[in-house]
Amino acid sequence: MRATANHRIGQQGGEAEMPRSGRAGFGLGSASALSMKWSALHDAAEAVAAICGMPCPPLSQLVRAYPAMMRDAGEAHRALAAQGIEDLTAIMEPGLAALAAAMARGAHPRAAALALWDEFCRARDALLALAPPQDTAMRRMG
Repeated sequence: MRATANHRIGQQGGEAEMPRSGRAGFGLGSASALSMKWSALHDAAEAVAAICGMPCPPLSQLVRAYPAMMRDAGEAHRALAAQGIEDLTAIMEPGLAALAAAMARGAHPRAAALALWDEFCRARDALLALAPPQDTAMRRMG
């Protein structure tokens, strides 16, 4: 009788089932993790732009929507996007750390910051090129 009561309240075999969130699962590299990493990269890029002494341009609709688009693009595109974001992170983290260290020593690493900014923009544009073709109108807007 106890097993029947447990089953009714969401337990089976003595172990509680986790309630479902109602959200769709997107496999490894969920959209929220991809979104957080993508956002962090743009925060880092904004810091690099400040070191360059230039304003960081506003994010286009394509850039803002990229994680969700890649989530919906299928596993192969999602995996490429996730790897590309990891690769770009591997460039930006030590680059920004080196710029901060140089500034802490009193240097003005504008040229190095410009090189990192250029690398970020080229890598980000390559990632944006992975976006599904049905979003060509959005690309023109950004």
